[in-house]
Amino acid sequence: MAKKVLFINQEIAPYVPETEMAVMGRDLPQAVQEKGYEIRTFMPKWGTINERRGQLHEVIRLSGMNLIIDDTDHPLIIKVASIPTSRIQVYFIDNDDYFMKRKMETDESGEEYPDNGERAIFFARGVLETVKKLGWTPDIIQCQGWMTGVIPFYVKTAYREEPSFANAKVITSIFDSSLKGDFGDNFKRCVEFRDAKSELLDKYDPKFDFIEFGKMAIDYSDGIVQATKNANKDLMKYAAEQERPILKFPGEENYGQAYNDFYNEITE
Repeated sequence: MAKKVLFINQEIAPYVPETEMAVMGRDLPQAVQEKGYEIRTFMPKWGTINERRGQLHEVIRLSGMNLIIDDTDHPLIIKVASIPTSRIQVYFIDNDDYFMKRKMETDESGEEYPDNGERAIFFARGVLETVKKLGWTPDIIQCQGWMTGVIPFYVKTAYREEPSFANAKVITSIFDSSLKGDFGDNFKRCVEFRDAKSELLDKYDPKFDFIEFGKMAIDYSDGIVQATKNANKDLMKYAAEQERPILKFPGEENYGQAYNDFYNEITE
C-alpha cells in the first residue's frame, strides 16, 4: 500500500511569489507523488492570494469549526484549489482575523505582525483538525516554513493519541529565512491545548523568538531536512546536537529520490 505524506507548507507557488520555499512547496509534493506516494498539501490562505485567479473555492463540509485560542473563538474556513501545472490539490487554511486582508510575515510598512505566533497556532490546529475530518492517516508529515513550527509539538502532544497521527513521523525542513522579532509574551499561554502544556516549553528562552521556535520544531520532529544550501546555521547546528536524522541539502534537481530514501529511513 502506498505511503501517505502530508505536506504542510508556508508558501506554494503560484499562489505566492516564487521564493525557494514557494517553489519547493509546489515541486516537492509532485516529485514525491511521482515516486508512488499518496499526498495531501496545505498552506495558509494569505490575504495576498487572488482567489478568483487561483480558482479557490470554499469546502463547506470542512469549514465551520471554531478554534479557541487564548479564550477567543476563531472560525476555521477551508478552501481548495488545484495547481494548474500539476493538478495537485491544495487545501487553504483561512480565517478573517489571522489571514484575510493580511500579508505573510510583515504588514504593508514592513513590520512583523505581533500575533505571528498565534497565527502559526491557528494554522497548525486548522490543518490537523481538517486532516482528521478527511479521515486521512499520513505516515509522514513534512513541514516547510516557520509557519508550520507548531505542528511537530502538537502532533507529539495534543494529537498523539488521535488515530490520524498516532504513528506519523514528522520531518521539519530548515530554510534560510528567518523572523527578526519574537512571538510575543502570550505565545506559551496561547499554545496550550490538551496535552500541549506550556510548561513543556520552559526549556526555551522566555523571549520566544524565531530560533527558539525552530528549536521547538526540531525537538518534536523525527527528522530534519536542510532544504536550502544556506539553511539557517544555528538551527542546523542545533539539529545535529540533538542527533536527529538529517537529510543534507540534496541539490535543486532530481531530489525526489533523496526524499524518498530519507522517508524510508525515518519510517523503518
